[in-house]
Amino acid sequence: MTHTARRIGRTLALVLPVVMVLSGTLAVTRVPWAAATPESQLLTAASETVSKQPAKARTPQDVLREKLLVELQEKDPAVALTGLQRAVEARPSLARHCMSIARSLGKAAVEQYGPTRAHRFSRPVCDTSFASGIAQFS
Repeated sequence: MTHTARRIGRTLALVLPVVMVLSGTLAVTRVPWAAATPESQLLTAASETVSKQPAKARTPQDVLREKLLVELQEKDPAVALTGLQRAVEARPSLARHCMSIARSLGKAAVEQYGPTRAHRFSRPVCDTSFASGIAQFS
């Protein structure tokens, strides 16, 4: 009986840590590129420690500002200003944010093109907020 208990103990001593490590590793880590579909969301054991507060929703004006800043960098400020004008026409509720978005575009234009070249793209979208942004950050 002692011999059998000792053998079972040795087997458990060798097998149990391997099983615990493998099961813990598989429960916590998954590589996203191995997933069949990129849309699949993977939860890990570490998600228990994440804050329970919901993520702050992005406002429509923030989404528009980010989109237009990307357009400004990839294309030019004229394309971004046209996009701003069309967005405000399509969604009048964005009009109250038009000036701050145009100023942000002016600042980004100065950072990318310099103040002299950025002024060439200026036009009367949201009053003269784009030009104001250029002047403010020149």
